[in-house]
Amino acid sequence: MNKFPKDFLWGASTSAYQIEGGINQGGKVPSIMDRFDERETYPKGITGFKVASDHYNNWKEDVSIMAEMGFKSYRFSISWPRIIKNVKGDVNQEGIKFYSDLIDELIKYKIEPVVTMFHFDTPNFIDEVGGLDSSEFSKLFEIYSKVLFENYGSKVKWWLTINELNMFALVGQTIGVISEKSKASKWQIMHNLNVAQARAIILFRKMLPDGKIGPAPNISSVYPASSKPEDYDAKIKFDQLRNWAFLDIVCRGDYSNYFKIALKSIGEEIMVTEEEKEVLKNSKPDFIAFNYYSTMTVETATMEDYKKSLDKNKDQQKGMVVPGVGKSVYNPNLEKTQFGWEIDPIGFKNTLKEVYDRYQLPIMITENGIGAKDVLTEDEKIHDDYRIEYYKRHIKFMSEAIQEGVEMIGYMPWSAIDLVSTHEGISKRYGFIYVNRDEFDEKDMRRIRKDSFFWYKELIEKNGENI
Repeated sequence: MNKFPKDFLWGASTSAYQIEGGINQGGKVPSIMDRFDERETYPKGITGFKVASDHYNNWKEDVSIMAEMGFKSYRFSISWPRIIKNVKGDVNQEGIKFYSDLIDELIKYKIEPVVTMFHFDTPNFIDEVGGLDSSEFSKLFEIYSKVLFENYGSKVKWWLTINELNMFALVGQTIGVISEKSKASKWQIMHNLNVAQARAIILFRKMLPDGKIGPAPNISSVYPASSKPEDYDAKIKFDQLRNWAFLDIVCRGDYSNYFKIALKSIGEEIMVTEEEKEVLKNSKPDFIAFNYYSTMTVETATMEDYKKSLDKNKDQQKGMVVPGVGKSVYNPNLEKTQFGWEIDPIGFKNTLKEVYDRYQLPIMITENGIGAKDVLTEDEKIHDDYRIEYYKRHIKFMSEAIQEGVEMIGYMPWSAIDLVSTHEGISKRYGFIYVNRDEFDEKDMRRIRKDSFFWYKELIEKNGENI
């Protein structure tokens, strides 16, 4: 039995601010991420995003290596501040050309471009209308969307709206996507992003009726930490606050009553206008893309737990606490990466099945991977057997999910080449391709193929039959 469809989109992912660098090149205007390393909250001793992997100056070589690996697709993001100059919506033609050339190069090698419209790098000029706090944000995003659809719509079939929209609400300050000046509640910001996403989808339907568009949240199955009924109650609530609220709104057109009541129970409220309700009702996607790294295990939590958590490290996968709802805890049954993220390949299969069962839309995986401190040997090899093992196990359970009825479009793990992790620098490497630089020594930026490169190349050639 064939594990994967013949037209399955094998590839990998990146994001603009983590790979491009060139923040002062090509007419790009400043974004929230450009000087993230200058914030007091940014961890010391790691690089920022000003140079990153210097993809802006090496994109042709990078695409040729992806083609050598046999990619069928490449999921990347377009940098909003590289395309739009100001709040008036003036277009930067240098930025338009950069991505047009990149897309043309991908197509030349028969690599399907999968475009993320917004991956965390909010342009600074949105502060002029109140930033993410403001309902005006969605109108600026619609202007930006129109420019993308006009310029790339004839070349790009697959579009993703906003990367990990749910993480803006859950860990926005930690990963640097919400301004320190923000006054709105994180749930109101989430709503403003949902409206922006909906406006983009509606516009997409008018302009590109033959294309496909979907959201790209970070989704994971949630386990109760014990058989206590209270912990299962926390699990149900976290299902809503971590996963379903962000997919219900785009797939079903409204927040569930359960979610609205859950918000009230923790003293939160979202202001929704009648116009926004209509917009949200008419923006169903063609497919669901999501990022998966691990599952989540939760137990009940008090306000005291929340206060204790404020000084602790948290990110997309660990350290979440919501008073009156629950807190995430480590699962003793799971292995962990060097950076403390849990590894749960069976949970990947279960998450795929849960999402498909709930929404009955085809699924695209846009991130999945293992960050590690890869070591370059004296003979310039990177023996990343741990990465190969990680992918083998996850792809095996993905194939089982397909056999059990999940409709899947493609698999684009994180990441195509090494890039700068959002708050753990270049030392936390994810790529199939090694970039020869350290945190503060940019060296020669050479691209070096890891062992996982050759393994993934063979897997793509055999369409996953060697798993």
